Amino acid sequence: MRLEWTPQLAVGVELIDEQHRELFRRMNALRVAMTSGRAKEEIPRLLDFLTDYVVAHFRAEERIMSRTGYPSYIAHRDLHAAFSTEFFELREEIDVRGYAPSLVIRLNQKLSDWLVEHIMKVDKNLGGFLQSNGVDVG
Repeated sequence: MRLEWTPQLAVGVELIDEQHRELFRRMNALRVAMTSGRAKEEIPRLLDFLTDYVVAHFRAEERIMSRTGYPSYIAHRDLHAAFSTEFFELREEIDVRGYAPSLVIRLNQKLSDWLVEHIMKVDKNLGGFLQSNGVDVG
């Protein structure tokens, strides 16, 4: 299933929104690689990208929250940490067992579900706080 970026997912902070859009693009590229017979060539590269990008994206969000005094910083950071643990455990399982379709599908589903839910329930709150307080993160 293709993961669609929609304006409803925008948090109103261009840096964060662009990072989210890039995650959507890469997750869709992972799905395409799985269904087009290019899995062995594409999946390692995409997983490496997603591994690095998830870390960089969380770090960027957390830096913004810390710098701006975001009141829900600790809870938001803890959600990032919990997701990172799950993501890296699944990534390790893929590294050990190989690019079994069931594992890659599970990873893609986990990323998709978590990203949309996290954006809609948590990141939008951060965006609202930044906007209502006139914080420029650019």
